[in-house]
Amino acid sequence: MADLTAAERLDRTLAIVPWVANQPNGTATFAEIGERFNIDSDDLRDCLVVTSMVGVHPYTPDVLINAIIDADTVSIELPDYFRRPLRLTAEQTFALLTSAKALLSVPGADENSALARGLAKVLNALGEASETAVEIAIDTASDAITEQLRSAIDNKLSVEMSYYSYGRDNTGSRVIDPWTIHSEGGLWYLQGWCHASGAERIFRIDRIHEVSLLDSLFEVPDPVPEFRLFDSADAQGRVTLRLSQQAKWVIEYYPTESVTQETNGALTVELAIGSIAWLERLLLRLGPDAAVLDASEGLEGVGAASARRLLAIYSE
Repeated sequence: MADLTAAERLDRTLAIVPWVANQPNGTATFAEIGERFNIDSDDLRDCLVVTSMVGVHPYTPDVLINAIIDADTVSIELPDYFRRPLRLTAEQTFALLTSAKALLSVPGADENSALARGLAKVLNALGEASETAVEIAIDTASDAITEQLRSAIDNKLSVEMSYYSYGRDNTGSRVIDPWTIHSEGGLWYLQGWCHASGAERIFRIDRIHEVSLLDSLFEVPDPVPEFRLFDSADAQGRVTLRLSQQAKWVIEYYPTESVTQETNGALTVELAIGSIAWLERLLLRLGPDAAVLDASEGLEGVGAASARRLLAIYSE
């Protein structure tokens, strides 16, 4: 198995620890954990090495997670603090619900675990069936599709998949040589070779609708290219935006070429653009919180043009 990124290691650890703690005597074998979470012994040890440093203030032994790693077993003991009822603010509750749903989307996470049962209790206490309830939906990858992709990766089989492209806003069929699966920012991605493009591509797994394993074998490059969600070298151009303070989320959500803080708190940001459709959606979403200061040839007036098209549709 390829080395796990820091984000993947954190995702796995946060899913593995409560699952092991919920097993009889809080113990599971390396084989059981490896089969459930698709992780080998070395990566499992790396994931758990910092677990015993996790706890709450004042970080004394009685409030730290106790992880015991033997030759072929792992035991997890949670301190009493983690078992006590908590009083949460509305913001803390919302963050907890969102994080819990994201963790339960990790392949191998137990839908009947203590985490899942606790989430159900919180939702029930908040009145999830009431007219004022807020539904929290997390874009997650289908377990069935993820398992099909893992099988194709293990057996080095090409796949044909139906995929929705956000940048092009269409769904099409692609033949892919799947190399590996990555987790980044709470989402799962497939890295592989796209036959139609004749190049390496990254695909969000939650946007894959169907997968069929083909009979054709492929060779995985050695080493596998570094996983990068976006390569600015392939950009169609660049735009420079002035973002208000309310639009600062852009620099946290998307890769930037440069960021300059202005005296009034606004930001001047340069972005590499992968597709015009993506830029249109971003500008429409930002609305008055963004102004285009400069744009490469072919990208001028994109926001205004897309706004006029939308207005024309509504007027009809």
